[in-house]
Amino acid sequence: MSKVLYPISKPGPGAVGKTSTWRWQKPVIDLNKCTKCGLCWLYCPEPAFDIDAEGYPVVKYDWCKGCGICYEECPVDAIEMVSEE
Repeated sequence: MSKVLYPISKPGPGAVGKTSTWRWQKPVIDLNKCTKCGLCWLYCPEPAFDIDAEGYPVVKYDWCKGCGICYEECPVDAIEMVSEE
């Protein structure tokens, strides 16, 4: 029996809305440790990072899912995952 694939009729929450609704932890960046390498921005699966005028990453928490990929990829441990309050 073959699988029936249904087309997506409209985008899901990640494309039209905030993706932070199910996050239970969030990344916090220590700018004193940050080397501005941009790996957090590069590996983030959502548009959850901007780069400010000085070259530092800024987390856009409305889009952050709390997946921790940025935390795992940071080569200088400048990102800490903290529990949501």
